[in-house]
Amino acid sequence: MAEIETQRLDGYRHLIDIARDLASTLDLDTLLRRIVAAAAEITDAEAGSILLYDGTARQLYFQVATNMDQPTMRGLVVPLEGSIAGWIVANRRTVRTEEAHGDPRFFSDVEQTTGFPTQSLLGVPLITKEKVVGVLEVLNKNKGNFTDADENLLLVLGAQAAVAIENARLFQQSDLIAEFVHELRTPLASLSTATYLLLRPEISKEQHDQIIYNIHNETLRLNTLASSFLDLARLESGRVQFHKTRFSVNDLIYECKDVMQGKADEARIQLRVDSPEDLPLLEADRDKIKQVILNLLSNAIKYNRPSGSVIISANATETEIAITAQDTGMGIPEDALPHLFEKFYRVREHESKAGGTGLGLSISKQIMQGHNGTLEVKSKVGVGTAFILRLPRGVKKIPRR
Repeated sequence: MAEIETQRLDGYRHLIDIARDLASTLDLDTLLRRIVAAAAEITDAEAGSILLYDGTARQLYFQVATNMDQPTMRGLVVPLEGSIAGWIVANRRTVRTEEAHGDPRFFSDVEQTTGFPTQSLLGVPLITKEKVVGVLEVLNKNKGNFTDADENLLLVLGAQAAVAIENARLFQQSDLIAEFVHELRTPLASLSTATYLLLRPEISKEQHDQIIYNIHNETLRLNTLASSFLDLARLESGRVQFHKTRFSVNDLIYECKDVMQGKADEARIQLRVDSPEDLPLLEADRDKIKQVILNLLSNAIKYNRPSGSVIISANATETEIAITAQDTGMGIPEDALPHLFEKFYRVREHESKAGGTGLGLSISKQIMQGHNGTLEVKSKVGVGTAFILRLPRGVKKIPRR
């Protein structure tokens, strides 16, 4: 009995240290990884996971699990009805079961997808200010069954985690909104000036037509900015679900080439593919990878030199498939390289060459991270730039509920 009491006190002391760590973390992905790691540790469980709840859409979706380096399956929707996690959200109560498969609420689809077997399970609701944020689960007690002490520790951690998650979300949203509003000022100022000029009686027909053309362009720019902003906000919040299929990388590359061929011809840029025919199939979200490739090709054409070229190449190793977009453009200064993937960042030397939202590379990097992949850049001023997508060939088995 004394030993059990000592273990319980040690657990609560550890929770105090964890609370300090969570309170100082404002990056949502980092925060969630720390929460699931702490949950598995304090309950001596094989794995832990967090499902977040979107009250507006009434959806519950996976966000992170303990043995996952990047949120490859984040956004995977779990039904509110017909799942243990959904029951926890609806009833705001804990579930503890020694045999998950014997529970009629058990949702087996995720287990079938990941291949990770679930035996015992302990799940608690994440609640702050009467609002359900999500569910924190631990799976498969390493020795014996989950106990009252485990449940109490997880409830305390869950309460701390819910507050920390909301704080991180608010910080993330306010930071992104502030940047977005700042970016809106330029096109809005242009539209305001243009409409004012249209009211002047002395402008000529040519000036009138030019102003209308400028208004049209600024409107398109605002629409693109808003769409890109929403894409990035969904990716950063984990609300994007990746729909993975197996597909031919070469087919996708040639499809992207065909889409961009007209833009390349207009800019007098040679666009060609250099890829082996025997590339293995890739398992990923085809539409999202296509979005990344198209963005890189668009940049490679936009920032190229007259009569330049863009080469799309691909190769495979035992562990990954790499896709490279190499251009013969003006190149990127070395001091700008560390900032390329920051939101709304534009290379100062390129601003007069072509406009853009400054979000394309940030979105592309988020998509790659969501696939457990990377996006790299190599560039030399006056020579050109290469962006390299690296995607894992195999899919890690992820312990999820």
